[in-house]
Parts: sequence; C-alpha cells; structure tokens
Amino acid sequence: AAPTQSPRTTVAPSPIPLPAPERGNYTITDGNGTACLLALMGLQLNITHHSNKVMNLQPNRTTASGSCGVPRATLMLSEDLTNLTFTFTLNLTTQKFFLSAVKVSAFWPDMTDWFVEGNGSLNFLQCSVGRSYMCSAEQMLAVVPTFSINTFRLQLQPFNVTANRFAAAEECRVDQENMLIPIIVGAALAGLVLIVLIAYLIGRKRTHAGYQTI
Repeated sequence: AAPTQSPRTTVAPSPIPLPAPERGNYTITDGNGTACLLALMGLQLNITHHSNKVMNLQPNRTTASGSCGVPRATLMLSEDLTNLTFTFTLNLTTQKFFLSAVKVSAFWPDMTDWFVEGNGSLNFLQCSVGRSYMCSAEQMLAVVPTFSINTFRLQLQPFNVTANRFAAAEECRVDQENMLIPIIVGAALAGLVLIVLIAYLIGRKRTHAGYQTI
C-alpha cells in the first residue's frame, strides 16, 4: 500500500507590530466657518478578514469632512483608498454624547476586493455634553469581529464647541486608573515610613527610660 501523507497546514503570519500612529488634528466647521467638531487622535486600523492587516492612518495624507448637528454629528476621514466614518449621538435625556456608529471601506495592498463593514449600535467614548472626552492611553474599539480601531492620545468634542477649542476634559477610566496606581503606591510608602518612624521613637523612648541621670 502506498504510504499516506498528512495534509500540511500553514498558519497565517501575524502582522508586524507597528509603532504608535501620529496624532492627527481634525476639525469640522459649520456654515459660518466656526469649529463645531474637534478631534485630536492617533488611529490604527485592524482588519482580520481572511488575513491580519494593520495600518496607521497618516494625518498628513488624510482629509477630514463631516457635519454637525443635534442629535448627530459625523466625522469622515479619507486616506487614499481608506474611508472611515464616525457618527456621534447626543442623548438629550442624559445630556451625554457617545460614539454610536463606525463605517469603514478599505482597499489595501494584497487585498483582492474592497473591505466594507460597519456597526450602527455602538456605545463608546461616552462623555457629558459641554465637555471633551480625553484618553491618553491606548484604547481598542471593537467595531465588528473582523474590524477594530486602536486610538492613541485621543481628545474629541463633537457638540457644543465654543471659541474653536476643547472644553474641560473628562478622562477615560483607563487614565483614571493609571493615575490612581501611583497615588496608592505613594500613600502606602508614606504609611510605611510613618510606621517605621513611630516604632523608632517608641524604641528610643524605652531605651532612655532604663537610665537615670546622675
């Protein structure tokens, strides 16, 4: 009998990690030329359709467009054959805004066809109206199973922009936790030093109590 051979399986190579993307400054204006949507952020796009692909959005090659309004505002970013649309929604009851929808269309090297996906039922980047949302730490926004966005040093405000600048920021939970850790460590070290100092003073007092002055 002819010897049988097991089928050879190949594993798709993991994408080479990219450096953190450059931070882009994107502004949308109204009919009067006044800024109505502000966004500062680095964006890294991850596609896992058939194979893993990662791309950093290049701000110097990206054009921004969009619209402002209540309760929705949009930010559209285009770089070559990559188009990314963010939709922000303002909840008039809670007076909070959030990223409610993302749509992407991309045709990158080694792709045989356009990659088009979107999700209109998201609830990311929630913030009080009249403030800006800020997150210095890297965040991953899972849009659909085959597409996600990593954000870096993000600050955005899609509603109630005044004087063409960001309002006071609400920090994301990751940044708050990162700030809390050194505070806890510092407090613990201060407590340890205090305990050692008290123990030293008590021991010294007891030592002096065993002698009489002549």
